[in-house]
Amino acid sequence: MNQKNFNSEALFRKNLQEEYFFVDKKKADDWIENLFSWLFCTKESGVDLDLFKQTEMQLYDDLQIILAQVQVEDCKAVSNTFFEGLLVIHSNLVSDLKAILEFDPAAKSRAEVLLAYPGFFAVFVYRIAHAIWELNVTVLPRLLSEYAHSKTGIDIHPAAKIGERFFIDHGTGIVVGETAKIGNDVKIYQGVTLGALSVSKEKAKQKRHPTIEDDVIIYANATILGGNTTIGKGTVIGGNVWITESIPAQSLVYHKSENVVKTKIEFTNSIDFSI
Repeated sequence: MNQKNFNSEALFRKNLQEEYFFVDKKKADDWIENLFSWLFCTKESGVDLDLFKQTEMQLYDDLQIILAQVQVEDCKAVSNTFFEGLLVIHSNLVSDLKAILEFDPAAKSRAEVLLAYPGFFAVFVYRIAHAIWELNVTVLPRLLSEYAHSKTGIDIHPAAKIGERFFIDHGTGIVVGETAKIGNDVKIYQGVTLGALSVSKEKAKQKRHPTIEDDVIIYANATILGGNTTIGKGTVIGGNVWITESIPAQSLVYHKSENVVKTKIEFTNSIDFSI
């Protein structure tokens, strides 16, 4: 290296002065993928009880290693509590899966949803990350959420509170903020944002993201903002709407636009769609 002006030792020592810890992100990514396969028996460990138990122990050990890397004090206690709650998480995820099979006409089988639905995988990662977040661990849940984000295009903060039978269709571009609350039987389509009205560090401990009550449907590219914004039970939010105020229960909100249709003969001006 011929860059004589670069002082690598100075950089090294400067990094040591900062808060520093090493995290193997690849290990965290592999852990969540292996947990998914193990939890839903999508690999060979699902047909052999001994192998299934061996995989469980490997997942348990790997979680402790990752927790140690993110400087969790009692890694064993956190791992124990997490695995003790896995049956409840699995039950919630099965309900999420059944909701997809019930409401999506394109979903033909359980295997199809498990292997090919990005929305379900994102919800799976959220429920795992949220459970770990609730154990006062922050870095690992964010790593897991960002892995799901990079893989599916769906960005769900692990601190958000989401109820049962949550259904994401297509999913690309969905954003669910840290303090969002989502009730039961909610359906969300691609491009939906549940965000904050403003980005201010002073509001870090306040509720900044909306509340979505039970049985709400939010169609593509709707934007709902603000911690005081509540979408009432049973409401349908149409595509492309922009909402910053609460909506009463059993409402229908839609964006009205006009499509103009003419024949090519009537419309003589040229249109250039080049980008």
